[in-house]
Amino acid sequence: MILEMKVPSPGESITEVEIAEWLVQDGDYVEKDQAIAEVDSDKATLELPAEESGIITLKAEEGDAVAVGAVVCLIDTSAAKPEGKSEAPKKEEKETAAPKVEAPKAVTSTKTYATGTASPAAKKILSEKGMDASSIQGTGKDGRITKEDAVKGVPSMGTPTTGGNRGETRSKLSMLRRKVAERLVSAKNETAMLTTFNEVDMSPIFALRNQYKEDFKTKHGVGLGFMSFFTRAIVRALEMYPSVNAMIDGKEMIAYDFADISIAVSGPKGLMVPVIRNAENLTFRGIEAEVKRLAIRAREGEITVDEMTGGTFTITNGGVFGSMLSTPIINPPQSAILGMHNIVERPIAKNGEVVIAPIMYVALSYDHRIIDGKESVGFLVAVKEALENPEELLMNNDVKKALEM
Repeated sequence: MILEMKVPSPGESITEVEIAEWLVQDGDYVEKDQAIAEVDSDKATLELPAEESGIITLKAEEGDAVAVGAVVCLIDTSAAKPEGKSEAPKKEEKETAAPKVEAPKAVTSTKTYATGTASPAAKKILSEKGMDASSIQGTGKDGRITKEDAVKGVPSMGTPTTGGNRGETRSKLSMLRRKVAERLVSAKNETAMLTTFNEVDMSPIFALRNQYKEDFKTKHGVGLGFMSFFTRAIVRALEMYPSVNAMIDGKEMIAYDFADISIAVSGPKGLMVPVIRNAENLTFRGIEAEVKRLAIRAREGEITVDEMTGGTFTITNGGVFGSMLSTPIINPPQSAILGMHNIVERPIAKNGEVVIAPIMYVALSYDHRIIDGKESVGFLVAVKEALENPEELLMNNDVKKALEM
């Protein structure tokens, strides 16, 4: 029996996927539920498992865009498993033939008065490059140097070169990367995006973490990180400034009475933004556990479309890569995003004295069409206040109860 394997729907509104990589070769024997391919949608990379055991025949090439429901391979379920046949080599172990290099075609032209003469446009370009026309092989009529020759700057035969490596590679962007690029450009072009900045003295949070992190991890099995403090500070600020937790839909504004916080995570296939649902109802332990779960699923390529859809506000942490300050781009259709950065000991003034403290710069990018300057600055100040006074503003003056110790 020949089974036709069709592309399943990865999620609502997705009409096509791209074959990112075949994990098996044409003619291999595959087992039921064995991963046979990785497919990219515009939201995630997913594995395609074999529906039955048998000999596989591939019907699509890597890089092909295929519609949801289209046949991508056939499985001959009546074929017996070959005895003693070793497992099919992984794709990365396949021998790849060296690319065929065609010998350059000889340029045959009779030398005339035009040979080596540059056109006016070519002369201008060569002058800007500081190059001599005699070093360029002209490809125009009778050896004339054209504008294209000057732009390429191709040396003529016999001209000495630097001897350095001048190779280049070209690869197709994945569907996910193309979608991310499209969304980022859209956010820049279609929103009135501004960014406001502030600084946070992280000393109080450092003190709390140093005192409770070991007991917290022992009891709950997760670390007491910065994300739980920031998430709770953001939830508090969103309640104070609800326009930051709203979106524009045409001529209408949609306001939410819940906080679904998206967290930007760097995964093997690019940027992933899973969502912490109803963060306003989660404890410190609940937030840390959810952050850990989503981050692991994103980095292992197991995150689903549903887990990355529907956030109302985003947190991105460039500080893990060493960023001191940045202007994060809004994650549409959301109206704001908070950027966290690295924590560096800096001199600051406290009570009339200069002291050294761990300082983090924070940035809030927002859509000025829906959020005014007063709300954006007030929101970021509220986040700063909560982080610098977490016991009172985030823990109701009962640290052990807040941490469920």
